Amino acid sequence: MGAAEPTSTPNGRGLQQYLHVVGFLDLFGVSMVVPLLNHHMKSLGASPTTAGIIGSCYGILQLFSSSVVGSWSDIVGRRYSLIACIVISALGYGLLGVSINIYIYAIARIPVGIFKHSLSISKAFLSDLACEKERPHVMGRFNAASSMGFILGPVVGGYLAELQGGFYMTSLICTVIFIINAGLVWIMPQTEEKLNISAPSDSSVNLGINQPPDSTMRSHSLQEDDGKKPNNATQTVWGQLISVFRKVTGVAFSEMWDIFLVRLLMAISVMLYYSNFALAMEERFHMTPRMTGFLISYGSTLGALAGFSLGPLSRLYQYNIYTMLLHSSVLTFFSILVYSVAPKMWIVMLSSTFLAFSTSIGRTCIVDLELTLGEQHGSGTLIGVGQSVTSVGRILVPLLSGIAQEYSPCGPPQLGAVLALASIFLMYKSKLGYSYSSHKKLKEA
Repeated sequence: MGAAEPTSTPNGRGLQQYLHVVGFLDLFGVSMVVPLLNHHMKSLGASPTTAGIIGSCYGILQLFSSSVVGSWSDIVGRRYSLIACIVISALGYGLLGVSINIYIYAIARIPVGIFKHSLSISKAFLSDLACEKERPHVMGRFNAASSMGFILGPVVGGYLAELQGGFYMTSLICTVIFIINAGLVWIMPQTEEKLNISAPSDSSVNLGINQPPDSTMRSHSLQEDDGKKPNNATQTVWGQLISVFRKVTGVAFSEMWDIFLVRLLMAISVMLYYSNFALAMEERFHMTPRMTGFLISYGSTLGALAGFSLGPLSRLYQYNIYTMLLHSSVLTFFSILVYSVAPKMWIVMLSSTFLAFSTSIGRTCIVDLELTLGEQHGSGTLIGVGQSVTSVGRILVPLLSGIAQEYSPCGPPQLGAVLALASIFLMYKSKLGYSYSSHKKLKEA
């Protein structure tokens, strides 16, 4: 039998509901502001090059900070790190609300770029509260709640932006929302969960091809109160930095490179699909920006609803997350490919429908697979490293999309289809390790 899994106690379910609200408010506040950033930079007199540099610096900060902050949450605890990230992000959005020149604007993006990882920590918190069989369902509901905020936020932000001083008002409202979020985390019901904290063995982690995964790690249970580990609460800053470095490098030099490469390829393929979506719709089907916006909202809504299907799907697949990920990736590949060659608008609608479901399911499955295969590294570290991998994709996609558009408006999605096919091939080559390790653990639970 495997180590005891945390069960969903009433307090645990209460915490999950609080975290769903936190995720909704987080993306609701952010999505009010983000669509207005480029227009605000232009109003401050920033050139397109300056705006691009600031945007790139934000992406670079996210790239390097997500792994560090995620690992830090493993050390000091979820509640403390989540409150810290929300409060510091609120400070950044508050500075945006008083940014009367481009210098204040650039400074305001620094704390947000470093500490805007509240969703990642929330996912790590949820993974601590749910057993492995429940985790896809719990993550799916959290993603659905967060996506609802992302759908509603731009509508409210767009309305406020039309008012006098609309951007400053929107930024300050976002700040208030983040402060409320920090308060929600502070008052979350206290619970004591029995968590699996696994320490890596002296040998490198094996994915289960040559020997059972349990033989490469030693597990022990650790009491965690409210997402905070008592034995690390008084650890010095220097000790925390050393621990973070060890945890991040432990993941970086583990044998999980293939699953992170799959994540990178699939992320780039989907981002390439959206990179020139509005322009391609205009050139290929003469669609107005308004109609394109409705189509994007339609896909986002379907993606949010797809999050609620993770529980039934997991049971249908007998909790074989690898197979779910493989099938969702195949569906993503065909959806992007069909969109790139679609001669009619109804085919685009059909491909968008399937893509919304496949990407929502695929994102949840790949996170769950990372947590299952690398449980000895800590969920915060794994989710943080995964976000760093996705950030690499965000840096590469504008360049790849620009080169592909030199060939054709359909070039970016066609390149995305090729990369999706490459990720499917990589998953198939690694099938034995993934399916043996993850499925065996779930059967033992």
